[in-house]
Amino acid sequence: MKSHTGQKGPSQRQLRVGEQVKQIIAETLLRGHFHHEALIDTDITVGEVRVTPDLRNARAYVLSLGGKDMDTILPALNEERQQFSKAINQQSNMKFTPKVTFVKDDSFEEAQRIDALLRSVHIPDDDESNESSED
Repeated sequence: MKSHTGQKGPSQRQLRVGEQVKQIIAETLLRGHFHHEALIDTDITVGEVRVTPDLRNARAYVLSLGGKDMDTILPALNEERQQFSKAINQQSNMKFTPKVTFVKDDSFEEAQRIDALLRSVHIPDDDESNESSED
């Protein structure tokens, strides 16, 4: 089923696999058996995992607590990609293990930006609009 814009969204299968991969990545991060120093004792949130239609590639949107040190955390996560692939392979029953790429989750910053824009717009209340119509 196509949307009115002509673009097709992710299939139910992609959404289900993305959610499963997200859970596995989050559990792997909690265990924290990493070689890279930037990942030790670092709180990382996995916001979303988007999987390609062929289920061979996945993009994991992550953010550290407070958004700190993302310039060192992202390369470290991508260097540890094999460990995540191993966990996905062991804990899922997929034919192919998706190749995971970690990227910064900008959704929180975007939400804050939209919130700030909405707060900056002045909408006159009923009293103001009545005063101007009486003039």
